[in-house]
Amino acid sequence: MIKRFGWTAFDVNRLLPLDWQDDIKSVSAEAHFRNFPRTPVLSREAEDVEYITRGRVDADTVQQRLPWLHKLYRHDFLEMAAQAWGEPIQAADDDRYGVVLNVQLGSTMRFECHVDSNPVTGLLFFTDHPDGGGELVVGHDPDAVGIEALEGNASVIRPQAGQLIFFDGKTYPHYARTLRSQHDVRVVAVMNFYTASCPESQRPPELNRHRFGED
Repeated sequence: MIKRFGWTAFDVNRLLPLDWQDDIKSVSAEAHFRNFPRTPVLSREAEDVEYITRGRVDADTVQQRLPWLHKLYRHDFLEMAAQAWGEPIQAADDDRYGVVLNVQLGSTMRFECHVDSNPVTGLLFFTDHPDGGGELVVGHDPDAVGIEALEGNASVIRPQAGQLIFFDGKTYPHYARTLRSQHDVRVVAVMNFYTASCPESQRPPELNRHRFGED
């Protein structure tokens, strides 16, 4: 029986450096914006959707420009993930996908409807959207495909800057809604975590070939 969807949230503002907003603004301005093709194996987009337009800051840039975020991912946030999950948690050995930034700019970008290969997903929101838009939508039906199906039966989580959430993105399909304003920006750190029952070694090799051109 599939368990009911839920998530655990932590306010981590006290762990962030005083100038974190300046750091995030600077780094996110250098995000690579392009049409990302459907992710093999994991995409839950409708058949007629060939690509999703969005921005991304790769893990190597995060390590170089946001060393405090990379450190938190491997220490404090790792402990929080274990607390949320109630079992030992491991960070990714491969730094290429441990923690990255996803960036949406304007009112046309969104994030792909998909499931994750890792059993525990951590999202740290760096922007607020009080007027709506940019919400994380998680479908309650593990077999749902396409935005319309997700929206019909879902939990909706509004981004709040400094809030870290953990959820089961491997079971439940999810996506990020478009923003309301053409001047709005949504920035979130995406973190992959693993368990003994679903270790990093089970990550599909197609994902690395898709994103990095190699296993």
